Amino acid sequence: MMKTVHMAVYDTFADWECGHATAHINRPSWQWEPGTWQVRTVGSGSGAVLSEGGLRVTPDIALDDLKPADSAMLILPGAHLWHTDALKPFARKAREFLAAGVPVAAICGATFGLAEEGLLDDRPHTSNDAGYLASSGYSGGGKFVYETAVVDGDLITASGVRPVDFARAIFTRLGLYEPHVLAAWYKLYGNNDPAGFYELFEYEQQRAGAAK
Repeated sequence: MMKTVHMAVYDTFADWECGHATAHINRPSWQWEPGTWQVRTVGSGSGAVLSEGGLRVTPDIALDDLKPADSAMLILPGAHLWHTDALKPFARKAREFLAAGVPVAAICGATFGLAEEGLLDDRPHTSNDAGYLASSGYSGGGKFVYETAVVDGDLITASGVRPVDFARAIFTRLGLYEPHVLAAWYKLYGNNDPAGFYELFEYEQQRAGAAK
């Protein structure tokens, strides 16, 4: 059965913040259940949006049509528009997902939007900086954690400068990789240690041999 992770897209979304996560969710190599995961994009409507990096993306689904029951996770990238009212519907959708027990992963400016929505008042969380979130006017400052990424049940939050840590937290919550495979993945992509590549290559070779 295919499992779908939805990534929100909107004008000025920071395409680099979710790149590691979406690329490896879509890539079956090394996965515990290869071929069962896919990423679909969700926008305010059906019209194309333009990322911060200049990529034009046409959403697969409109936000109003997205139901938590049809999703394994909602990923919210940062964007300049999080500091306006334009993306409040995405924060409300995040509330709907969390209420239904479906994970939400937010990075950078998206954490600001969740703070404004009141979703971080009672949960351990992180962001780019404590002062940055405080400017939202939220009351959850006492729950701020100085880590690159924080997982609190169904909620993942991360700093915008650590997309690899964000991806690792997402993979952990989804159960995408076996623990030793995830450790090798992070060794390669998080620590720039080539030993991680050889560990992943060996794992792939062993699995291919076992399948013969």
